[in-house]
Amino acid sequence: MTAIVYRHYETGDERAIVELWNDCLHHDPITPLRFRNLVLLDANFDPQGLRLAFAGGKLIGFVYSLRRLLPMTGTELEPENGWVTAFAVDPAWRRQGVGSRLMQDAFDFLSGHGRKYVFFSSYAPNYFMPGVDEDSYPEGYAFLLKLGFDRLYSPVAMDYSLVRYSMPDDVKALKRVREEEGYTFRLASDEDLVELIRFASDVFNPDWGRAIREGILRGLPLTAIHVARERGKLVGFCMHGGYEGVAERFGPFGVDPSQQGKGLGKILLHDCLANMRAQSLHGAWFLWTGEATTAGHLYKKLGFAVSRRFHVCKKSL
Repeated sequence: MTAIVYRHYETGDERAIVELWNDCLHHDPITPLRFRNLVLLDANFDPQGLRLAFAGGKLIGFVYSLRRLLPMTGTELEPENGWVTAFAVDPAWRRQGVGSRLMQDAFDFLSGHGRKYVFFSSYAPNYFMPGVDEDSYPEGYAFLLKLGFDRLYSPVAMDYSLVRYSMPDDVKALKRVREEEGYTFRLASDEDLVELIRFASDVFNPDWGRAIREGILRGLPLTAIHVARERGKLVGFCMHGGYEGVAERFGPFGVDPSQQGKGLGKILLHDCLANMRAQSLHGAWFLWTGEATTAGHLYKKLGFAVSRRFHVCKKSL
């Protein structure tokens, strides 16, 4: 019987990891560039957390785990939490204890650093998927449940075709009404950035502020960001292309909760979609929203369709 060697990531393992990843995670392939950017260059990456299994010198499985070394905001390091964001085992080696051993090594790594809980895979900033896609990976989901993970909630990904898009007349009329009331809707400029990043981080999620800041540093044009103001005060924004520079990836997008119910989100959303279509983009998509949330209902009403469903899971260590 071929002996299995277990160890952590070492320099030179990158190609084998990407190849096994793409062989197993068929609906979520990556490129060497994405692996470099989202794993190796992640400020929270620790080689000890990327657990590998080899048989006869060939990589047959991996589990990627990590804990926060750099806070998302302030000084918060979430000292009780750790994450597993991806795992895979060669089909020829499944049900032989390889995945269980790799996961246990990951759990030991996290608990050894004081973590009490592990999530799959609601990690920011560099997650690959919000959770496990049961439809794509039924064995993977069953495996997590067997290990003691519990499903917390199930966000969805949505897609919208822009091929025949044109802004509806009722949205144009609503926009004129709001403008008469003192609202403005325009593309972002440098003078908006400080307030916009703070607004996105404080009102919604620190990862949204990070996405805006890092997107612009990577070359995201300000013409991809729409802002709404009421008599000078920022009350909402909408953008595309902020994540990994993918132009058709929509979001983040938010309206001040105190301003909701006025259709500002609908206006911003359509302004952004119209802008995307003017750039000859054929679709808009995003990876993560609550299907039953206000945003989820807005997307569905517009015509966005659920394309994938994920399960965010949690386990006590």
